[in-house]
Amino acid sequence: MHRRPLGRGRSLAVVSALVIVVGSLLPWYTAGGAAGQIPARSVNAFDDLAGLLVFLVALAVLALVALPYAAGDRPVGVDRWLSYLLLLLAGGAGIALSALNLVTANLPLDGFRPDLAPGMWVAGLGLAGLARAVYEIAREPERR
Repeated sequence: MHRRPLGRGRSLAVVSALVIVVGSLLPWYTAGGAAGQIPARSVNAFDDLAGLLVFLVALAVLALVALPYAAGDRPVGVDRWLSYLLLLLAGGAGIALSALNLVTANLPLDGFRPDLAPGMWVAGLGLAGLARAVYEIAREPERR
């Protein structure tokens, strides 16, 4: 049985999804912890549903890339650029809603600095890579 190559766009989608998974494990917000302040409070992607959505998007991207190989030699209808675009939009909405939830909780904004919230920034970089992957997948010729 001949397996088709993965392609540049899908390879980038896998790497981006793995970056998003790593970003989900890191802190998305940190407050306090300095001398004379409250004890450090750290939040990651699993502390609210919007952050969990970002993690699930990364898993869905990995599943979508693996789906054509699991289905055999026949093309799969959902393995199109539009599916990746919808996942990208859901991930972007998840990060935006997670940040909005933290801002509306009246927490100090300096907790979003890259040194205090590396997870949100890394997940954002993963979503930027996924956006490039969507562009690459959209430019590929259609598989038959």
